[in-house]
Amino acid sequence: MTRLPCLRAVAASIALSVVLPAIAQTTEPASAPRRFERLRQLMGGELEDGTADDRGSRAAPAGTRIVPDISYGPDPAQRFDVYVSTRPPASPAPVIFFVHGGGWSRGDKTNGRVIEPKVAHWVAEGYVVISANYRMLPMPVAQQAEDVATGIAFAQSQASLWGGDPKRFILMGHSAGAHLVALISAGARTAVRPQPWLGSVLLDSAALDVPVIMNNRHLGLYDRAFGTDPQRWTAVSPIAQLTRGTAPMLAVCSSRRRESCGQADRFAAMANGLGGHVRVLREDLSHMEINATLGAASDYTAQVDAFMRPLR
Repeated sequence: MTRLPCLRAVAASIALSVVLPAIAQTTEPASAPRRFERLRQLMGGELEDGTADDRGSRAAPAGTRIVPDISYGPDPAQRFDVYVSTRPPASPAPVIFFVHGGGWSRGDKTNGRVIEPKVAHWVAEGYVVISANYRMLPMPVAQQAEDVATGIAFAQSQASLWGGDPKRFILMGHSAGAHLVALISAGARTAVRPQPWLGSVLLDSAALDVPVIMNNRHLGLYDRAFGTDPQRWTAVSPIAQLTRGTAPMLAVCSSRRRESCGQADRFAAMANGLGGHVRVLREDLSHMEINATLGAASDYTAQVDAFMRPLR
């Protein structure tokens, strides 16, 4: 009779960690699958932006102006917004190109978690900030990466119009957006290749090692994104696409999701072994808090600033 509570605790631990291969082999009691499915549903919301509680940001934060809905392709989803200071920069400014999350199927460039307080903080620090949309599922994830690469390249070509420096871009993304940024930053081939950028900030990527995720217990959102073909998993797995000498990266991971930091550690080790420079930053924040609180005054924001400042 004492074994049942223990196994229930193990099942809950599995769900809350998203992927724990070593524990996933544990035998569960008959009631555990229903509980596990419920926890998966709860965690599905935790891994997505653009949920009902994430309001849109309709106005630029104080001290900034917005240049909205710039098209980088023919589809209505291929748009980005540009946030610039109301005070013209004395010289071309560094640019942050941000890619939102949302399980590859939802989210928007105007979501409050995307805009506030990131824009207020970094525009005041002298950056131009771009927040980009891209086509969602059922558009294949590989094509979503193509969208992001095309958007970056187009933004670089137009940066001077907003006071930005095309040679001083920093890429940033959260969750699924961090996966797409990581894929491009790792060196995955895209039809349009942006000119070199300074570095990338990955905010709790939903997937740095796709085959490991897919070969173990995982959330349903990964099935929708990556399907069942192992070759496809490898093609959209940042760790599998790593090339030599990538630009510096900061991989922020939630210490509340053990596999998040485990993937970040493996990604950093492989990149650094290939001559790159990837640092892992563990934060005791939830998946959503890593996105929503970045830019607010905190040690976390200071650490991200410390990574970015030497690059610019």
